Amino acid sequence: MHSFAPEIMLITILSLVVFSDALANKMKIPSVFLLLIGSYLIYTYVKVAVPINMAEHFDTIILFCIPLIFMGDALHLHWSDIKKHAWSIFYLAVVAVALSITAGASLYHFNVFEGLTLGAYVSLFAINMATDAVSVQSVLSRFEGISHDIKVLIEGESLGNDATAVIAFFFIGLPWMLSGEIDATKAALDALRVFAVSIGMGLVIGYVFYMIMKLFSDKRGELFTFIIEGYLAYVLAEELHVSGILTLIVAIIATKAWVDMDIEASCSTEKPVSKSFLSKMRLQNICATTNERLEYIYEMAKEFGYIAAVMIFFVLAEMVDFEKLWLYKNEILIMFLLTTLIRALSMAKFAFFGKTIDSIKPVGSEGWFILTFSGMKGALSIILVHMIPASYEYKALFEAVTIGVVVLSIFVYGTVLWTYFTFFKKEEEKKLFTH
Repeated sequence: MHSFAPEIMLITILSLVVFSDALANKMKIPSVFLLLIGSYLIYTYVKVAVPINMAEHFDTIILFCIPLIFMGDALHLHWSDIKKHAWSIFYLAVVAVALSITAGASLYHFNVFEGLTLGAYVSLFAINMATDAVSVQSVLSRFEGISHDIKVLIEGESLGNDATAVIAFFFIGLPWMLSGEIDATKAALDALRVFAVSIGMGLVIGYVFYMIMKLFSDKRGELFTFIIEGYLAYVLAEELHVSGILTLIVAIIATKAWVDMDIEASCSTEKPVSKSFLSKMRLQNICATTNERLEYIYEMAKEFGYIAAVMIFFVLAEMVDFEKLWLYKNEILIMFLLTTLIRALSMAKFAFFGKTIDSIKPVGSEGWFILTFSGMKGALSIILVHMIPASYEYKALFEAVTIGVVVLSIFVYGTVLWTYFTFFKKEEEKKLFTH
């Protein structure tokens, strides 16, 4: 007798996506709300629709989904936007996250979470400061009136934020938490090494695949090339013990940036072809793709990422234990409020930073509000908490707190934004930056 478990699982996931989108459009609410609720109800009460043991295959599912989740957002960033908002994205994705984790870890001195060491605080806040690109896009795509600039900042932050949180967790927090001690200088140098090597590897892989894309002119082939690039970058980096997520993000963004530069230069009849050495090295006169094919590639990549996120939601449903969540209800609420407050403070600083630093433009009060409540957590937080060894005595606390914060951030932040854009936002946003 044949097993049709994979086929049934695919039917379940695609059906949930289709019906959630249709119902969300009718109700004018973010589809991620329905996806979360639907995945839990199906997993819990319709076992026949989920014939695969999620717990048994957790690692396989996670490793398969990671590249798809990040690829779509990385492809959507345009080179001109990266140049314009580079320092702003760097602050949001690196500086703000590092400061947030540091601020959270400092609460160790107040014994907010009884029994946890300082290293455990670093790990806990690294896990719960990581935003989720798919959840954020699912919520924000439902609203009109958000300027292009704020979308660029949110997309750039959601990608870089995740890479920073992963490095802080794996190379500082987790070793510190498990061993009970850490050499601060060595840990900092190791984290910098991972950043540098991951970025370098990403640039090299990005260039190689950019040149490969010049060999053919087919949108399906180009889409598959980006998918291969994402998986290869992730696997190779992880095998070399650096950050697979950062390498993947840099590789995809680098390839896309060089493609954008080609399109803006040699593929435009209005602009002369550059004769510089770097342009010749890129074979600038040979276009890797076109804007029309890029749009197709992005839309398909976004759908793949959406499906991968739903698979993670089913894994989340398997991890949900309401008795355990109730047991740790105080810790969950404290963590949610703390991460919200820390994010609000870091975004407020960014909102008015430009008054003293010209390269980082202030976004004003509305921009600060949107940035604060666009910090939904999701797949990456679930992935990171799962990586904690089962032998760690406080793993149950970490899992309960993380699951609680993920669910609360999606529903509370999403509801706040939905309420604002539905009932209070009356005019279309024309310009976000105040100067």
